[in-house]
Parts: sequence; C-alpha cells; structure tokens
Amino acid sequence: MHSPYLPSLRRALPILALSLTASASAFAQDGPPPSPVTVVTLEAKDITLSAPLPGRVAASSEAEVRPQVSGIIQERLFKEGAPVQEGDPLYQIDAATYEAQKAVAEASLAQAKAALKSAEIEYERQEQLRDRNVTSQQNLDSAVAARDSAAAAVKVAEANLLSAEIDLERTTIRAPISGVTGLSEITQGALVTSGQASALTTIRALDPVYVDVTQAAADMLRWRRTNAATGPEASFDESVSLTLSDGEPYEYKGELSAGEPYVHEDTGTTVLRLSFPNPDHFLLPGMYVQVEMPQGVVPDAVLVPQEAVSRDRRGRPMALVVNDENVVEQRILNVVSDQDDMWVVTEGVSAGDRVIVAGLQKAAPGATVAPQEQTSPESADDAAASNN
Repeated sequence: MHSPYLPSLRRALPILALSLTASASAFAQDGPPPSPVTVVTLEAKDITLSAPLPGRVAASSEAEVRPQVSGIIQERLFKEGAPVQEGDPLYQIDAATYEAQKAVAEASLAQAKAALKSAEIEYERQEQLRDRNVTSQQNLDSAVAARDSAAAAVKVAEANLLSAEIDLERTTIRAPISGVTGLSEITQGALVTSGQASALTTIRALDPVYVDVTQAAADMLRWRRTNAATGPEASFDESVSLTLSDGEPYEYKGELSAGEPYVHEDTGTTVLRLSFPNPDHFLLPGMYVQVEMPQGVVPDAVLVPQEAVSRDRRGRPMALVVNDENVVEQRILNVVSDQDDMWVVTEGVSAGDRVIVAGLQKAAPGATVAPQEQTSPESADDAAASNN
C-alpha cells in the first residue's frame, strides 16, 4: 500500500543527514576541555643523605662518689635527683677522731719548733765559744747536727699537721663535678671506709649529653670521601637529628663529637659519639634513641613530592611531567633515597620540570592538561578533592 507521506520523508532524509554530520563535525572540532591538574615546579640543589642509626644516651661526665676517710655518716646534705655544683657538700662523716688527730699534729709541731729554737741557741753559743777557742770543733759539729735534725723534725710535724687537716676536711664529702645526683646508696649512721668498692651516690652531667652509635666502616669511608671531595667551601647540613623512643623528634640538633679510631673485627663497625644539648634534662643516660646520621652529599639532586611518584608494571618509579605545550609526558626516575615526604631523584627529571601531584586520574601521557601551580599543602588538598 502506497503511503502519501513517503515522498515527503524521502525529501527530508538528506537534510537530516547533513544536519547530523555538521553537528558531529562541530563536536569533534571543539572537543572536551583540558583536564585541570596541580603541578609542582622542581628545583635542583645539593642534598645531604642520611641513614637511621640506633644509639644510647650517655652522660657527658659521670663520677661515683666514694669516701676518702673512714667513719660514721652523720648526715646527708643533698636532695636525691637534684642538681649540685662542684664542691657542694654531700655527706658529713663524724669528725671527732680527725679533730683529735689534728690537735695532736699541732702539738707535735709546737714541740718540734721549740726543740729547733733550743738547738739554734745551742749552735750559736757553740759557734761563739769556738771563735774564742774555748770549745772544741766536735762540740760545734754536734750543735750543727742537732740544729739540722730539729729543723727536719719541724718539717715532719708540719707535714703531719697538713695530713691531719686534709683528713679532717675530707670528713665533709663534696661533689667532684657539677651535675645531677642519683639515689643515695648509704643512710645516716652507716659506717663507710676509705676507698670502698660501693659508691655512696653517682653524679651525672646532663647538659650536654652524648649519644653513642655504631656505624658501618664502609658508610664512614663514604662520608669521609664525600667531605674530602666537596671541599671546605661546600655548604651542606652536617647537623644530626634525633628521634626518641616514642617516635617523636627531639627539638635540638646534635653534632659529631668524636669517633673511635678502631673498627671491630667481628662486626665491621665503629663507634661514633654525638653531642646533643639537653637544657631541660629531657634525655637521660641509658635511653634508647635513633639518630639520622649524614651519609653523603648528592650534588644537583631534585626533590620530587612522593605523591607525584608511582610505579609502572615493571616496578620502576615514574612521574607525569607537563611540558611547555601543556602535554603530559611520562618519565622514569632514578630514586636514591627519601627525605621526609620527598624522593631524592638524580635522573628522569631536572630543575624547572613540572610534575603532576593532583589530578593524576584524569591525566595520561600525550593528553593536554590545564596545569595549576601548587601554592601550599592546604591548596593541594583542596585541588585533589575537586579533581577527584
């Protein structure tokens, strides 16, 4: 059956086809807009590499307090765990015996001086008699010997008095160094002896403190070669940071104080001593810590944000870079280490390259994008949220 609308439909089909073709051509010509991405412009500089090393805190100075004379402890004169200065009294020993010894020494000295005075008078008298040929030379010689013997006796008495005064002074046990006292190992009324094996207490100097770490000899050689190669004019951070046992960083930086000039045969390591300021006595001897020890310097290295780096199918680190035409390029990186939230890169990118840190899901190699420079971590998070 012939429809009356068929001729009109045949005339409209070419017009409809031309309209659809023009619309498709216009859509293909305009295309989708470039995807917005957030980028970071890289910079090159000398990077000091570091490695975590375990260590123990040690007091910069430590002294065990022991008595130098024997006696009964009458009183403890310090507060346990409190700071003391060198020379402060710590304990008092009963001094009655030593006061008596000093009195005896003083009396002996007075007796010796009286004997010396008598010997000198006798010598002068014998000398005058000899000048008048009234006495013999033998009597004069005996007077000289007696005088010299009395003078020597005076010196012996003076030495005995000095010894008695020293012993009496040592009945007050004083702090040999400045620092913080430990617990007292002795109580009032206890008998102590000179040079005893057990210490009465221990004093430790806590500002600064030392941290002793062990480092492989190979790493130490690499660090020393790097220092020699860079020369004294090189400017890189040689300070050492410290992490406490609870994982929190220590607020003060340390420095290398000394190194043991010996490598242990069994482990191939050497001991390094680091010095850290400790004004608040936050670090205590025996505490376990971890230090970031400098291992070498990488010249002209690039720090790439970790969020910009991913892995390809072969496990190689890669990043997406926006070139001057705003076209995305894929770069394979050579990562040598990490530093905080950055990767230390020596190959694949260079200073001035713009790496994509946000909007990676909408960026692919060869695609044209609309890059926007990251200004702050907060803005980067906002951009990532909007792009995702």
